[in-house]
Amino acid sequence: MKTDEVVLQRGVALAAALVGVTLIADVASLRIVTLAGLSIDGGTFIYPIMHTLRDLVHKTIGDKATRVLIYAAAAVNIAMFTLFWLVSALPPDMSVGPQSEFVYVLGPLWRIAVAGLTAEVVSQLVDTWAYELWVTRVTKRFEWSRVWVTNAVSQPVDSILFAWIAFGGLMSAAVVWSIVLSNVLIKGGTTLFAAPLIYTVPEVAHAD
Repeated sequence: MKTDEVVLQRGVALAAALVGVTLIADVASLRIVTLAGLSIDGGTFIYPIMHTLRDLVHKTIGDKATRVLIYAAAAVNIAMFTLFWLVSALPPDMSVGPQSEFVYVLGPLWRIAVAGLTAEVVSQLVDTWAYELWVTRVTKRFEWSRVWVTNAVSQPVDSILFAWIAFGGLMSAAVVWSIVLSNVLIKGGTTLFAAPLIYTVPEVAHAD
């Protein structure tokens, strides 16, 4: 198999994985849970993988293509939430039952949905900028450092934007900052273990 074909297949697989993870994370973010006394949106448990996958995508297909993928993933998420809203708004077939569970679970809470999408797009663009800056201006060695550095920049941005857009004015500042803190701690801890994934794909020359 030709090298270009292998690169294409790898890029498609990683792109599909990244879009899939963003969909799962945004749906999970509709629920707020508590862990060790801290408030946490459900998406927090998978968002760190999303950022690390973005690094793998960047390493494989480059800066420009990664930015296109970020916007494409956001468009898919918007379409998903719009469909959820439409299906929730339509009257149910009462011969089947009220099916209220669908609305309770997947009827999008628009403020949280908007918060998740905004935080996701902005933080991934920041991650892309930080990654490109690191590998072009600092070093291509110690690949694990790409993940640590980019996530250290992008994940606090993601957590702050999500928490304040979703809950600012609805909850006390202390609770909102508690959500931010729990997000940063969990994402930071996950990043430590996810960093070695960067070695699972080879560096590919691209036309950026």
